Amino acid sequence: MPEHTLNAPAVDGVALRPMTPADLPLAHALSAELRWPHRPADWAQVFAHAEGIVAERDGEIIATGLRWRWGERHATIGLVIVTPACRGRRIGHRLMSALLNGLDDHTVLLHATTEGRGLYERLGFVRTGELRQHQSVAQPAPLVALRPGWRLRPAGLHEVQALQALDAAARGMPRDALIADLLATADACVVLDQDNEPRGFAMLRRFGRGHAIGPVVAPDAEGAKALIAHLVSLNAGHFTRIDIDVDSGLVDWLEDIGLPRVDAPTTMVRGAPLATPLGGPALFAIVTQAVG
Repeated sequence: MPEHTLNAPAVDGVALRPMTPADLPLAHALSAELRWPHRPADWAQVFAHAEGIVAERDGEIIATGLRWRWGERHATIGLVIVTPACRGRRIGHRLMSALLNGLDDHTVLLHATTEGRGLYERLGFVRTGELRQHQSVAQPAPLVALRPGWRLRPAGLHEVQALQALDAAARGMPRDALIADLLATADACVVLDQDNEPRGFAMLRRFGRGHAIGPVVAPDAEGAKALIAHLVSLNAGHFTRIDIDVDSGLVDWLEDIGLPRVDAPTTMVRGAPLATPLGGPALFAIVTQAVG
């Protein structure tokens, strides 16, 4: 983001500047004010791959926004927060305009709250779908039978390139650094194999109030169910969250295994639609609503 975009004279006493690691504690405090579940460690992990902006007034951070560039043509935007006491002053619009600076030739993905959707539409984002956020204390899930030649097995750190390729095909954008980071830090990563060839994978990792399952990449809904059921059972007795696409075919099934829906953000894109190969792997559960 060009420095002149961020270091312009303050408007109504509010100035934008680049976010630094020293800002993370106050950024976490903003998300906690909204009762978002992110831990300081969750902020630190995603900020390591991001470019961030903070809005300041009288030396106090009152708003944040982050963007992630994935390859040369893709980006995601998230953790756009304005403290409730300062809403209605177009601070969110200024943040988003700065985050979008230099991304005119990019496909930009975000997940919108009900409150933010109108702003994003005015900035050129269009609705492309919805998420369903499911969470609860996990219960043991019935195993999902796999077809002959298919199996689940633990992932190895040496398989990072295979998982990166599956994720890039399913998400429609390359996120190699993020997937490598998640694989190195996940509590568990399980691979769906067909005749010893990786066809999908899912991760269980610390996030928020407990653990999150995601990303989940699979060739079909049955493969995704097998991956998720394995990790849900592995995490039985612990708080577990998963964010899925409403069109994934998993909504009712997740309810049935004890993970009720609690939220429904809107998926929005600005620019060219995300391209995913016909008949290729699909993204059934995202990493987080911020990074997609």
